[in-house]
Amino acid sequence: MYKHFLLPTDGSALSRHAVESGIRLASALGARVTVFHAAPEFHTFTVQPEMLEETRSEYLQHAETRAGLHFADARALAAAAGVPLDTAYVVSDNVYVEIIAAAQKLGCDLILMASHGRRGVQALLLGSETHKVLTHSSIPVLVYRSDS
Repeated sequence: MYKHFLLPTDGSALSRHAVESGIRLASALGARVTVFHAAPEFHTFTVQPEMLEETRSEYLQHAETRAGLHFADARALAAAAGVPLDTAYVVSDNVYVEIIAAAQKLGCDLILMASHGRRGVQALLLGSETHKVLTHSSIPVLVYRSDS
């Protein structure tokens, strides 16, 4: 059975629920987890307020701090469940590529990630990192979906 899960998180509530579910599943199976976060690259022209208000170095510092907060939540959940946890963080605009590369590099045998369930034009415009991982990964992918 699966022994090492990669749990990508973007910090959203749905993603946090997926990480929590991944940790519960890992506990039940005696597996370990690596929580993964990819922050977008700094861009001079952007609609993200933090990039407009910060220098590149300030942005990177804050992005790493945000990743640390996501990891702290997961560490607490994993400690309570008795699940070994590692973390991995990158800065990249190619999130799905980085998720797959991290899973391969770290020897993960399952990627468990959330799907926001976007449909129609929203899905077309925003894309889906989960869909891209499903399409390109040779490692099994378990998609967490919630109605809430």
